[in-house]
Amino acid sequence: MPDNVDASEQMVDNWTKQIQETAARYQAMAARMQGQTVTERSKDNTIEVTIDSKGLLTNLVIAEAASGKRMAEVSSQVMRLVQLAQSRIPELLQAAMAETVGTTDETASRVIAEAQSTFPEAPPEEDVAPPEPERHHRFGPEDEEPPPPAPGTPPQPKPIPRRRRTQDNDDDDFGGSILS
Repeated sequence: MPDNVDASEQMVDNWTKQIQETAARYQAMAARMQGQTVTERSKDNTIEVTIDSKGLLTNLVIAEAASGKRMAEVSSQVMRLVQLAQSRIPELLQAAMAETVGTTDETASRVIAEAQSTFPEAPPEEDVAPPEPERHHRFGPEDEEPPPPAPGTPPQPKPIPRRRRTQDNDDDDFGGSILS
């Protein structure tokens, strides 16, 4: 019987050691990922974004040369670059796992699959610029249109004309001048 107890204790000790080693490797992988950043730049180098390993934007640089672009185009490029940078996170995670934990166990596969679903591949770049906003030009007073009447507004009542006081109606002052 003592052999069975000793073998059980040895087996529990081995499991504990294995779990501690796996936890240390995952902690090393997490520490490695924590310092990772991804930076992407636009083709014309006017916009640069940097994200951390959690996919959060940590830096945004828009060069003065971008001031000639439409704001819709700039914001579209910023969003595209953020998505592109985020799509590289699963690749970084897989590399960090390969160096620390390994990619063969089921947990590693789940972590990588979760990262891929959280940060999917960026959509293909569109060369089509966003449409120009519709603009109306008016040059003279003849082009001005009166504002339309508000719906359901009741007509304004006409002011009631006041009656003039006549000279022979002096009885209204109750007995004379107040200065007397």
